[in-house]
Amino acid sequence: MLTALNEVRVAHGLRPLRWDGRLERAARGHSAKMIRTDRFFHGAFARRIRRVGVRAPRVGENLAWSTGSLTQARAVVSAWLASPPHRANLLRPGYRMIGVGAVRGRFSGHAGALVVTTDFAGS
Repeated sequence: MLTALNEVRVAHGLRPLRWDGRLERAARGHSAKMIRTDRFFHGAFARRIRRVGVRAPRVGENLAWSTGSLTQARAVVSAWLASPPHRANLLRPGYRMIGVGAVRGRFSGHAGALVVTTDFAGS
């Protein structure tokens, strides 16, 4: 997923994002919670990101869930690019770090669904 995200950023003249373990922990925990509760929601993502120790001036979050061939990283990234608010997060020049949490499980009645949270941080 990080490779697909960074390919798009570089193609748009932006610096690639760096993986951050704290952001990944926040993202993975949120994806797992969405699977566990069978609910798709952002919640207080800024608070969740700050709770893992990230103190960047600006944070953002993209969510996705899909099944079948749409679980491929490039398919998820393409869907985000087609959505103006998700695209804005993905292509925000000030973001420098990212954590990706992709968790498979039963979601919304679909076995083997992929639920993805990406947490961004920077300026």
